[in-house]
Amino acid sequence: MRRCLPLLILLPAVLAQADDRVDKLAAAGVKEFVAAYQAWDGARFAAAAEVFRQTCTNAPGSSTNFYWLGVAQFHRMLQLQTLPSDRTNRLAADAAMNAALAALNTAVKLDERHAESHALLGTLYGMKIDGNLVRGVRFGPRVQKHCKQALEFGAENPRVRYLLGTCQFHTAKNRTAQREALTTLLAAEKLFVAEARRPAGPLDPRWGLTTCLTFIGRTYELLGERIKAADYFRQALARQPTDHLAKEGLARVTERK
Repeated sequence: MRRCLPLLILLPAVLAQADDRVDKLAAAGVKEFVAAYQAWDGARFAAAAEVFRQTCTNAPGSSTNFYWLGVAQFHRMLQLQTLPSDRTNRLAADAAMNAALAALNTAVKLDERHAESHALLGTLYGMKIDGNLVRGVRFGPRVQKHCKQALEFGAENPRVRYLLGTCQFHTAKNRTAQREALTTLLAAEKLFVAEARRPAGPLDPRWGLTTCLTFIGRTYELLGERIKAADYFRQALARQPTDHLAKEGLARVTERK
């Protein structure tokens, strides 16, 4: 027993050092993700995902690490979907989607109150439906479940509101529904502005505002309000010149007829 005492005394320090290494690695992954997001660079999204995969292996009980792995794979999927729709890119995008779903489902198992993970899961399952009635029967209840939990646990979270707004945008079948999507997205914009005034820790998420601005522009475009749409597309491009949806949207609404 006496021989074990030095080891027992040292154990907390060893564990603290291990946790510190994981936190530093995760912080490096967040920096890589931010750089990927700003440049909309698929290779850097993949690099960030690999860093977060390592953090999940080293700390398998951390919902934060699995959340960030899911975020990186989600954006990697979105970036792949902007590339030419050949078989290789489609398979890679599907693989990234499935990897995101696996990571985020693990995150909510570890922390059932993780609102952003629920919002991302609702978005991803909605994308899986893609207008297909059979897939709607299968995945529809999951979309409703995760969207409900996202709002329950993160009603004032800007990314939760933004993701729910994009879901409403994609499913809106009339002007009333489009207006509801717009209301949600404008509420998200205000929450993003408030969040920007608060200091962020190294692992705190700050992504989403640029794409939220783009979706506000797209919603105004659907509603026929071209001047407001152009304003939001320009705001998005001022923050992220590589935003192809904002570029395409601005070209549409400023085109002379």
